[in-house]
Amino acid sequence: MTLTAKNKFQLVDAVKQDADHIGTELLKINPALVRDWLVEFLRDELIRRRNFKKAIVGLSGGVDSALVTYLCAEALGPENVVAVRMPYQTSSSESLEHAQLVIDALGVQAATIEITKAVDGYIGEFEPEADGRRRGNVMARTRMIIIFDQSAKYNALPVGTGNKSERLFGYFTWHADDSPPINPIGDLYKSQVWELARFIGVPSVIVDKPASADLIQGQTDESDFGISYARADRILALLLRGYQRERLIEMGVAPAELDLVKNRLDSTHWKRHLPTTAMLSSTSINDYYLRPVDY
Repeated sequence: MTLTAKNKFQLVDAVKQDADHIGTELLKINPALVRDWLVEFLRDELIRRRNFKKAIVGLSGGVDSALVTYLCAEALGPENVVAVRMPYQTSSSESLEHAQLVIDALGVQAATIEITKAVDGYIGEFEPEADGRRRGNVMARTRMIIIFDQSAKYNALPVGTGNKSERLFGYFTWHADDSPPINPIGDLYKSQVWELARFIGVPSVIVDKPASADLIQGQTDESDFGISYARADRILALLLRGYQRERLIEMGVAPAELDLVKNRLDSTHWKRHLPTTAMLSSTSINDYYLRPVDY
């Protein structure tokens, strides 16, 4: 059969639909089951494995930290969850308000610790010419200093709030956002975080607003990425299932978007691992010296 121009376009549309369909299918979750599993994960990791009764979360007003706070409250009881807001002088007032919605809805313990003086004590005094990226990293690390110190105050284990999309894109500050010892949403893509948050009942004003690290005024995750989470998540899900570049392009993935996602994934691999150790013996920690739980 000879393909007409119309038939060719129909085939191309079918191929594009195939890529979107497979990516969408890979991202499907059973939110009730995921909720139950993550609640049990938190109980197991905090109470049974580490003998903690309380959790502490940096509550930014965004959907990731809101979801984690909801999960912790269900797992441990709201009286055993400490939510800490840590605004900088340029932080959005909306972020504080949205964080308060979570605090009020759940009845968790709460603290607000302003980080402007701490950050400016370094930046303002010694590095006033620092660009937005450097300032953002200092803010993120300052917040984690506070979280770990407050964890000692409350005898509460810090719980991480980074999602899988951010982690795969390297969109976090090393030794800051990734520092908490446990993370219930680290294997959920952003698309899945939104779905689970809606299911659990996180306020829609939080779920529906543009995702933002809120380190720079007007900043959004997707403007930083150059691609939407919806498209990035589908491409990431396909790449992690072993689909090769040529095949994905045949399936209709735009080469520019594919390269953007793959380059971010490949270039930030080092951020998802412990510091690289120069091995000098057969007992190098995390290379050869492994307990069974480390495999």
